[in-house]
This record gives sequence, C-alpha cells and structure tokens, in this order.
Amino acid sequence: MSRGPGRRRAVVAIVAVLLVLIATGAAVWVLTPHRAEAQPLAQARAVPGVRIGAADDAVVLEPEGPASGAGVVFYPGARVEAEAYAASWAPVVEATGTTVVIPRMPLHLAVLDPDRADTAVADHGEGVERWYLGGHSLGGAMAAAHAGGEPAFPVAGVVLWGSYATEGAGLADRNDLAVLSVSGSEDGLSDPAAVEANRDHLPEDAVTVEIDGMNHAQFGAYGDQFGDGAARIDDPAARSALAETVTAFLEQH
Repeated sequence: MSRGPGRRRAVVAIVAVLLVLIATGAAVWVLTPHRAEAQPLAQARAVPGVRIGAADDAVVLEPEGPASGAGVVFYPGARVEAEAYAASWAPVVEATGTTVVIPRMPLHLAVLDPDRADTAVADHGEGVERWYLGGHSLGGAMAAAHAGGEPAFPVAGVVLWGSYATEGAGLADRNDLAVLSVSGSEDGLSDPAAVEANRDHLPEDAVTVEIDGMNHAQFGAYGDQFGDGAARIDDPAARSALAETVTAFLEQH
C-alpha cells in the first residue's frame, strides 16, 4: 500500500507550521520596536529652552526662544520609535534654534512611507524657512532617496547618521544640497567600510565625520541592538560628540 498521499499531507502540514512560525516571528519583530530609554528622554525634556511635543504623527522639538528658521525632518531607524532620538537632538535644538520633526512611521519602518516628510512639513512647518532631510540607518537611506526625488518642499540639505545614500538616490551630482554624513567607528550595522564604499553617492563637498568609539545604537537612546559593535565611549560622550558635529554643520549652512 503506497504511503505517498500520507507523506505529502505530512509535508504540507510541516510547511504550513513553518509558515505560521515565520509569520509569527515577523509579526513579533515588527510589533516590538526599540523603545526610547526613560532616563535620556527625561533628560531631553529637561534641556532648557527646548520644547518637546509628542503628537500622534510625530515628535517635534522646538526652541522656546528665537528660532533660526531652519528645520529638520528626521526619519528614525528601522523598528525604533521616534522618542528615542529626542536625547540626541535636544542639545542641537538648544544650541541652534532649529526645529526638528521626527515622524512616526508605519510599523516603525521608514521604507513603508519614504515620502513622509511631505506631510511632516505641511503639518509642523510653521515658521520654518529652510528644511533639511535626515535619518538614522534605514531612515537615513529613505530620507536621502526622498531628497533626491521630488519632495513637495525645497530641501536645503541632508543629514545622515549611521547611514548612507544609494546610487539610486541621485545625490552625487547635486550642487544645491549641503550634506552631512556622521558615522561611528564601532558601528556594526552601518559599518565604516560600508559608509566609505557609498561615499561616491553623495556630493563631492559633503561633510563626512567619523566619531571615534561610537556604535550604531548610540545615535539614538534605545538600548543595545543586535549585531552592533561594542562602543568604546559611553552614551553621553557619544551624544555630546554627535551634537557638536551636527551643531557645527547647521551653523555653517
């Protein structure tokens, strides 16, 4: 008596179980984002002269004093909530008077809404005259792609943290964009070699800075990240170096 049909049913059952496990694992991965650490977020909220608002669609950091007229729409890294970047941006807002809008992305993935900056500017752009697009990791790649496409507003520049632009972003020949690319020497996800390999996809005059001892997760404040390198500087030192770098860039451009 042939066992063929029974074996086929067993294989189908095993495949079905595997698909369910894969789907469940993917759902868990997407629905468990990296959350902002409580202490750095509280410290960001305590930075003098900076107002942090958490709306349904974005986290917005604004100067309480005179504003510079500059604004940054900043895309979070994959599976990282918007609040996780408040600690990194608050000292920059304090120093420069820049407005920073960190949009909330569908399933915390900028790749699902790479044009999100258009609505962010429309909804939170009052008083801003000059906009930069930026992001961390995957968020930075998506921001670069949008800047090189057809954004609904003029883009003055691009700010990349632990990220790089692809050739398809079309930024290499742009002479109308001020670009800053900040990397970390211990970044295990957007490692220095990958950042350097994609340097030609940025304008020739792009400013590139590598922060010694910094890893990938230290661009935000959301704890350790799988696959990252071991940082050789602590989180406050990393955030301080990052803020100094971004502040200098914004003040010069």
